[in-house]
Amino acid sequence: MAIEYRINLDTGHELNYRIELERGYDRERAERAPAWTRLEHQQCSNCPLKREDYSHCPAAVDLHRVIEDFHGLPAFKKAGFWVRTPEREYSKQVGLEEGLRALLGLIMATSACPTLAKLKPMAHNHLPFASNQEFILRAVSLYLARQYFNQREGRRADWALNGLVRVFQQLQLVNQAFWQRIHDTCEGDSNLKAFLSFFSMSSSMTYSLETQLQKIRPLVMSAGDSLE
Repeated sequence: MAIEYRINLDTGHELNYRIELERGYDRERAERAPAWTRLEHQQCSNCPLKREDYSHCPAAVDLHRVIEDFHGLPAFKKAGFWVRTPEREYSKQVGLEEGLRALLGLIMATSACPTLAKLKPMAHNHLPFASNQEFILRAVSLYLARQYFNQREGRRADWALNGLVRVFQQLQLVNQAFWQRIHDTCEGDSNLKAFLSFFSMSSSMTYSLETQLQKIRPLVMSAGDSLE
């Protein structure tokens, strides 16, 4: 199963990416990747990988083509994004910051990084150009669905969302380290801006989850008692 991105820049140049949702760590590809993708370069403080097993960061290896394609391009530059998932197609004329946030997030969530793998359920239900409200609603909904199955199958269910906060605290450390990786190699700001906006959405799950939940409460409760 794969998701395709086609990006048309105003210069007439077209870029195409096909992201396989199930993929492992490709050692041969890693050896051909640039130096900034090596595991020890700005390695995440919570990285569980060992250098003797992984010479390069799996997520960085997967990301480097996109990072280099947009190297030096400003975040405000408009581009036409077309996305095809197995279920539907999306298209939107947006700034590179917004479009790349979706693409980079998808690549990271489907990489062989065990920390980012916590986002894989969201990647399998990819929603490009998602608003912050949509991001919160999807993350919370998928987490609560997992707790429902935990309870049904005899495991402890976390209805208070404490585990969700812990997951995003770990993801924040990854985002911060990746910002440093990209900062070291990028001249333009499109990749940096994309990561900063992704970081902002992720951090809202840790610093202000209750505030974010109150924002989506009117939407969730608008049906009244009809769903009981």
